Amino acid sequence: MVYFIGAGPGDPDLLTKKAIDVLSRAKVVIWAGSLINPEVIEYAPADAEVYDSAGLTLEEITGIMERAVGEGKVVARLHSGDPSLYGALGEQAAVLEQKGIPYEVIPGVSSFLAAAAQIKREYTVPDACQTVIITRLEGRTPVPSKEKLADLARHRASMCIFLSVHLIDEVVKELLEGYPPATPAAVVEKASWPEGRAVFGTLENIASLVKAEGIEKTALILVGDFLTARGARSRLYAPGFSHGHRRGEE
Repeated sequence: MVYFIGAGPGDPDLLTKKAIDVLSRAKVVIWAGSLINPEVIEYAPADAEVYDSAGLTLEEITGIMERAVGEGKVVARLHSGDPSLYGALGEQAAVLEQKGIPYEVIPGVSSFLAAAAQIKREYTVPDACQTVIITRLEGRTPVPSKEKLADLARHRASMCIFLSVHLIDEVVKELLEGYPPATPAAVVEKASWPEGRAVFGTLENIASLVKAEGIEKTALILVGDFLTARGARSRLYAPGFSHGHRRGEE
């Protein structure tokens, strides 16, 4: 069996119990060494074969999986954050399905959630914002034309932008097609890591602030009123609001 495991944003304490259980039984571990905290690998047996996927092709990665499964070994394929977000899960799974190799996906804590936790903010604030857009700026990896950042910005929703902080000037340029210049913005670097840090500003100054801090990778760009809005009180816990578990006060 091959297990695709979400290794979380960095803090090894954020691994799920299931992820730790599988890692403790894995005889082959394939991980994104440049993105995952090395402490995560310590959950694997001392005699496990460990491969850094950074220098491997898709064919080499799936070849290791095929060989290991043929030998009856448990394979742990570690992805940073959650495998379903920018993890190239689909192309690996397609090869395994073609070869008849069984696999399972174990979700992990995404960095966009860890970033919100680090800065103690809620993406969905009552009466302020109820939609979250997760996206990236087009770079060497293309983005569908209907998902251009400038078009998404016109929704003025809470936005979390992956893999784009090194292009912060272009990001801001496109965002200003939809958001006002005074829109709150933040960049969170290495969310949940001991050295994690956050920079706060607006679309008018966030680029210069990020450059001054020397942040060029492993960071998320957060944009939207959720960064400063406290919003209205939710109806769920209001005394006069009835629902299936509580009768509201008259």
